[in-house]
Amino acid sequence: MIQLFNVTKSYGRDSVALREMSVQIEKGEFVYVTGPSGAGKSTFLSMLYAALKPTRGQILINGANITRMRSRQIPFLRRKIGVVFQDFKLLNSRSVYENVAFALEAQGKKRYEVSKKVYQALKEVGLEHRLQRRPLELSGGEQQRIAIARALVVDPLILLADEPSGNLDQEVTLEIMELFKRAHARGTTVLLATHDHSLYQRFPKRVLGLEGGRLVMDHVP
Repeated sequence: MIQLFNVTKSYGRDSVALREMSVQIEKGEFVYVTGPSGAGKSTFLSMLYAALKPTRGQILINGANITRMRSRQIPFLRRKIGVVFQDFKLLNSRSVYENVAFALEAQGKKRYEVSKKVYQALKEVGLEHRLQRRPLELSGGEQQRIAIARALVVDPLILLADEPSGNLDQEVTLEIMELFKRAHARGTTVLLATHDHSLYQRFPKRVLGLEGGRLVMDHVP
């Protein structure tokens, strides 16, 4: 499903975010990506949805070499990748419904299909009653659940989450983890970047450990 071959990402001679990373992640796996701030976690995830390109090395997603993709091909890649950001990246001028519908509308889906899928996604995260609210009218935990609904509404093959619980309290974090577990149970490949050791101690899965841009641990419980 996901393969990296000797991937390096440099931002200049003295700034290397990832160093010679090689790893393979199978379809349907749940993988934590851990490490201290600056370890390369966000860079790693960003390259998987082609927001960044490696300086050297190759990345394959479902057999397709995304490092060789042309710009016009990237939106098609992203149609099957859901992304959840730590800072949510919601459109504050739009309603909850419009935020979640955006990805489907970009794919040219029919209005009735968009409406049905958005409602289902919001129901899954327990926020179908907030359709017409604006993101800033909601709590941080609710905003994160909206961001997860937006990622799940496209029925992604891969779900990438970058520190999704970083700004949330323990109770909300557990609710968020249940949503990721449900997505994984449906067959979605989940990669979750976190520095919270308690998450993978409580919900043990494969752990990739990064340090200074290098893969220093690949542990399967």
